[in-house]
Amino acid sequence: MDDLDRAKELEMMQRKAAIEAVLNSQDRSVGEEPIEIDGVRYCLDCYDPIPQSRLEVKPDAIRCVHCKEIWEENNK
Repeated sequence: MDDLDRAKELEMMQRKAAIEAVLNSQDRSVGEEPIEIDGVRYCLDCYDPIPQSRLEVKPDAIRCVHCKEIWEENNK
């Protein structure tokens, strides 16, 4: 195996790890629980209701899309 093959293998392993990290990432920090009142889930940050369309895609969401983007940026 030459250097080019090793570099390619390393790149593939890093790419796979990055994809798995994104797929396994959670929407919450330790201890954060969803806020639900009368069956409606509210964003932990802005307290607006989380749209049903978001919950259909991400049933365990605890933040709206806007706040989730801010949370991710602050928790890199």
